[in-house]
Amino acid sequence: MDQAIRNKLRGVVTQCRRLLEDSVRDELQGKFGVYAALKDDVQVDDDARMMHLGDEERAARKDILDHFAHIKARGFKPRESLDQLVREVAFTHLNRFCAYKMMEARQVYIGDQRFREAVSRAVNSNGVKFYLADHPDDERLFTTGQQDVAYRHFLDWLGGLLSEEIGVLFSPHDPANRLYPPQRVLDEVLDLINDEALADIWTQDETIGWVYQYFTPKELRDQARKESQAPRNSYELAFRNQFFTPRYVVEFLTDNTLGRIWYEMRKGDTKLKDQCRYMVRRPSEVFLAEGQKPAEDAAKDRDDLPQDELLKLPVHIPHRPKKDPRELKILDPACGSGHFLLYCFDLLLLIYEEAYGDPDLGPALQRDYPTLDALRRDVPRLILAHNLHGIDIDLRASQIAALALWLRCQRAYQDMGLKKDRPKITRSNFVCAEPMPGEAHMLKEFVKQIEPRLLGQLVEVVFDKMKLAGEAGSLLKIEEEIRDAITEARKQWLAGPVSIQPSLFDNDQPIVRQKRFDFSGITDAQFFEQAEAKVVDALGNYAENAQTGQRLQRRLFSEDAERGFAFVDLCHKRFDVVLMNPPFGESSKPAKGIIEKHYPRTKNDLYAAFVERGLDRLDRGGMLGAITSRTGFFLTSFQKWREEVVLGEAVPTVFADLGQGVLDTAMVETAAYCLRKCW
Repeated sequence: MDQAIRNKLRGVVTQCRRLLEDSVRDELQGKFGVYAALKDDVQVDDDARMMHLGDEERAARKDILDHFAHIKARGFKPRESLDQLVREVAFTHLNRFCAYKMMEARQVYIGDQRFREAVSRAVNSNGVKFYLADHPDDERLFTTGQQDVAYRHFLDWLGGLLSEEIGVLFSPHDPANRLYPPQRVLDEVLDLINDEALADIWTQDETIGWVYQYFTPKELRDQARKESQAPRNSYELAFRNQFFTPRYVVEFLTDNTLGRIWYEMRKGDTKLKDQCRYMVRRPSEVFLAEGQKPAEDAAKDRDDLPQDELLKLPVHIPHRPKKDPRELKILDPACGSGHFLLYCFDLLLLIYEEAYGDPDLGPALQRDYPTLDALRRDVPRLILAHNLHGIDIDLRASQIAALALWLRCQRAYQDMGLKKDRPKITRSNFVCAEPMPGEAHMLKEFVKQIEPRLLGQLVEVVFDKMKLAGEAGSLLKIEEEIRDAITEARKQWLAGPVSIQPSLFDNDQPIVRQKRFDFSGITDAQFFEQAEAKVVDALGNYAENAQTGQRLQRRLFSEDAERGFAFVDLCHKRFDVVLMNPPFGESSKPAKGIIEKHYPRTKNDLYAAFVERGLDRLDRGGMLGAITSRTGFFLTSFQKWREEVVLGEAVPTVFADLGQGVLDTAMVETAAYCLRKCW
């Protein structure tokens, strides 16, 4: 996508955001009686003043108020909560329209039918006509002057078809399903999206990422930086660092991490060496066998050799054990729209195919897949279920990344000639680092249901420690916090109750007190080995039970908590590859204390802390690729980062000094580099 088209898209997205946000605010105030008041407060009119609403609209209002209360429970002020609600609804509508446009352009299949036109001609789209033929009530609405209502019902129905596979974007519980702009606004938005100048962008994987970046206007970033040097909250931290990574940087970093790992596992016998155009290889590489050590270099004074002679010396590549491709794990800890993971998908398609014919790896795959075609058919699902993992502090990024990878899977199916019988993609590993839900009464309700009591206490610990998840994101060491709590509980259990000697005025019997935790029902020390899994299982059961007949806010509580524990679970995993374009500069003000506590060597800049945390998450020999500011490689304030992290815990393998102008409008000089964690 060239600069002219990106500028055009930027303008379209900016106009769409303004139209959608303004209309959502108008709908909230004019129809549902929810609006901003004086002193940053929000006015919610009494139900008695809502006599103009029909039954369907009354139900919508109740859901909207539940969503508003759920956002406030996270600790936002009323006006901030209203702004958040408006922003989320506008963004979801825009994402959905862009998703439909991309599905139309790619002619994907939903179930056993090709996706029909939904937005290219708004209410007159072919998909609407087919829908009306099967829904006579909506057809009557359409033919009696209520085309807008019928079109909304069509969009709800269409989202329902997609919710099983892309639930985070098309969730039926999303407030966007209750807050539609009027049809005239929808028509304006769709006219902008359908501009002929943008006709060619909807088949490109990167398009939805640019939409994500451009949703936050540059003026808002500039204003935030002018008002405060450090981000004041997680929202500012997110939008101040939304810069799309160019494709060539993505390829450079991925080729020299994931591509390089597979290349070394196969000792150079892979098609990736041709496909990965940026992979750095030397003609004198020597792959060592397992247990083999490099022979002593015959040249005694390597430093005295001329450059051309140095390049001829053998480069010994340590033995890298092969892995079943289903066990290769890649993480982007600040994933945004998932652009690194999209390219990883391309490489993994070939990796799976080569593994099937590998004498060491093939037998395990062949037991599960009798033919190579059978494996190919399932590879897109396997990649999303097993290989690719992403974390972001912005829930909108989860929408975008899940959509982008789902669309990439559909393209893979089309390349295979699969249409009606394509496998469904129902699992992906994109999580949002956000605080646990804030409804204290629901937490108490949940904790009371858990046996033994200790499990409930551990849940309370997790909820407390997750308060800064939205600010610290991937840098939050929640797995250590939980481990410490379980270790403390175990020590107390093994030590037994504490006896307090009575004083002169006490009864004759000593007073027996427990410390922090209640151990009733704990009879086996093995409980502590399984405590964490039991906590996650208990939350999952609570969330599942809340889906049946419970009010919306409890369902929202469960969904948020389930996402929170998905983040906790991901923090325990170890990875072969970490790829990232992390945030630069200072942390948000609320997260400053926790960053200083956990990252004393790298607290001066977020990207340095992300590199330290990324290396910590790698298996031995794993590889990290990052594009960051180049300042860390020469400023004295980064000396500990260079000496103790970059050179102490890892070995740099490639480095590209890129300079300025790489990250769109970001005024920063960058470097792209890869590190191998020490064996």
